Amino acid sequence: MAETNKAAAEAGPVEEGRSKTVVVVGVDDSEHSYSALEWAVRYVATAGVATELVVVHAKQAASSVVTMGGAAVAGDMVRYVEEDLRKRADEVVEKARSLCVANSVEGVVEVIDGEPRHVICNAVEKHGADLLVVGSHGYGAIKRAFLGSVSDYCAHHAHCSVMIVKQPKPKK
Repeated sequence: MAETNKAAAEAGPVEEGRSKTVVVVGVDDSEHSYSALEWAVRYVATAGVATELVVVHAKQAASSVVTMGGAAVAGDMVRYVEEDLRKRADEVVEKARSLCVANSVEGVVEVIDGEPRHVICNAVEKHGADLLVVGSHGYGAIKRAFLGSVSDYCAHHAHCSVMIVKQPKPKK
């Protein structure tokens, strides 16, 4: 509970004239983002003030995933990849909605096509978020340099406080 209250204080005051705090959480199909979603739902459920939860899933374009083969192969492959990405997005949305319902939290769930880091930061702007919650994959410096880090990007570019939820280390 102290962690939740600390985050509320770090999120800062709600702008004057606004009646609620807006929390945006970025999710994908990883356990790391699901931990972030669980944290955000607990925060909203116990915030003690009117809080709006916006769950955002960025669905990458199939063309950004399919890069090999000729035009005919790529065309067929893009259709299969697009269907798979759509199914994953549906699963992420269903999991997010189920968690919200189980905790009696109303949340808006959005699926937006695009690069996750940009989609999430744009959602922060669009909704006037007071707090952004994202998970951390815990990449080391080398992996992060090659793959990039959505949480790192958001921490530097989102125009609100950012909570990066880390997975607890396994107990020995």
